[in-house]
Amino acid sequence: MFIDETTVELIAGDGGNGCHAYERLKYKPRGKPDGGDGGRGGHIYLRGCAQVHTLQDVAYRHRYRAERGAHGKGKNQAGRSGRDFTITVPLGTIVYDAVSGALLLDCLTEGKKELVAQGGRGGRGNAALATRRNPNPERCEAGRPGEAKSVRLVLKLLADVGLVGRPNAGKSTFLSRISRARPKIADYPFTTTKPHLGLVRPRGGGDSFVVADIPGIIEECHTGKGLGIRFLRHIERTGILAILIEATCHDPQADAKVLLNELAHYSGALVGKPRLFILTKKDIIENPAEFHTPPGWHLLSAVTGEGVEEVVRTLHEMVGSSRREALTAEGAGAKLPAESQ
Repeated sequence: MFIDETTVELIAGDGGNGCHAYERLKYKPRGKPDGGDGGRGGHIYLRGCAQVHTLQDVAYRHRYRAERGAHGKGKNQAGRSGRDFTITVPLGTIVYDAVSGALLLDCLTEGKKELVAQGGRGGRGNAALATRRNPNPERCEAGRPGEAKSVRLVLKLLADVGLVGRPNAGKSTFLSRISRARPKIADYPFTTTKPHLGLVRPRGGGDSFVVADIPGIIEECHTGKGLGIRFLRHIERTGILAILIEATCHDPQADAKVLLNELAHYSGALVGKPRLFILTKKDIIENPAEFHTPPGWHLLSAVTGEGVEEVVRTLHEMVGSSRREALTAEGAGAKLPAESQ
């Protein structure tokens, strides 16, 4: 089951209580204070993992609780800190506070642990509270409670190219042709009901790139028709959009405008991304010699492979340009604080 959104409750561990005790030695009925400090409560972390592709395992549990810290003991023995709890999530998972809606973090780095709920501090024992004015304190501190919060996890897949098209436009067939991904392919609408990722390695060499296939879009899907536009979140992070239109449709350019209109209803930034228009199913065109391809468009057949390599090369060039622009933007952003000084 593909789950891309869930809400869970996180409860970090409470800190252990400090100890109120005194040194016990022969011939000393009451020695100096030696109560130890309580241990820290366990933290809760999120860790991004590229091998995990859905929030299904996270959604299986509704509450995550870290271990509390142990209490301090006499003879200046500090309590053990509570064990931390790490939740593994797919790369691209965004964490929001479920109450305020504030953005807490974005898991984009493989293996990096991000603190999301902090454990409580352990209380001090009376040995730590002793001062010159009060060498024998008759008190100790209780441990602090750990953070408790409800968070909403939203998965947005990480990909370089997003495939957009109507149901049965040939997106899944194209993805299976250019990568090792094996999405479901059939001759009825909405065979793709969940996103799929495919890693593309250009035949002539060069950097590989990731392509995301999402369910088909129909006219007025922003109003709830079909499968809606919720799945468009999975191509928000892409640098390039590949718009796939069936070559046998009556007016490919009008069909493309419908798709772009639905993208605009979801996000203006999404429709503003660089895009490549592709006509699919060349193999079923009745009169190929009379067929007219709009300027700048590509014509291919994912079944026979005709035109596929040219499209992959073009996408590879566009992805490379997009990555260079992103690096340039990051470098400019890093220089801003220095320039402002």
